[in-house]
Amino acid sequence: MAAAQAGSSPTGLLSIGQVLARLQDDFADLTPSKLRFLEEQGLVTPERTKSGYRKFSQQHIERLRLILTLQRDHYLPLKVIAEVLEEMDAGRDPVIPGASPRNASSILAPKRVLSAEELRRTTGASPRFLGEAIAAGLLPAAEVFPHDAVGQLTALMKLAERGVTPRHLRPLRVAAEREAELIAHAVSSRGVKNGTPHGAEDSLELADYLDTVRSGVLRRRFGAL
Repeated sequence: MAAAQAGSSPTGLLSIGQVLARLQDDFADLTPSKLRFLEEQGLVTPERTKSGYRKFSQQHIERLRLILTLQRDHYLPLKVIAEVLEEMDAGRDPVIPGASPRNASSILAPKRVLSAEELRRTTGASPRFLGEAIAAGLLPAAEVFPHDAVGQLTALMKLAERGVTPRHLRPLRVAAEREAELIAHAVSSRGVKNGTPHGAEDSLELADYLDTVRSGVLRRRFGAL
């Protein structure tokens, strides 16, 4: 699977933090650990500096965008995604399984934003429900929404079906904002500037650790461990 990843010049390469900054508007759950996992699976092979730091080219970013889209929108397992990538590396434009029919090249540059009407149409949400989600601070009060809002709004609708409405989730938003403040303080206390690529990478890695801790607490609470 090297063909589509080769040929980058040393200039213009991006760090993990810069890659996350470019992709997280569309893939909010993307973390440094997930990038490393995809590398371990052989799906993407970033270049390495002499110091061992990963560096990504624009071709790597397009490849990651395709991988993440196939996971999120088409629910393809990594084994099938690897087969799609092998076809592309061989110079072919494979049809995506179950995409009626849709070729890989057609989703390399997916739509980045949705209007409120497009978001409602995609998810089946009513204008009132979308308004409730925005009022609770769970989605931005904006004219356009990032593509990952589809998954977020769908999850909110599933929760509402079980009696957990956006109004009930206000404390979750408040807790997330407090976690963001905690992370920002932790990053700055180490001498790393927030808002920089290095700061973004550190912040996202800490957020990933917090997600792991939170998941463990919840699983123990419900007797899953």
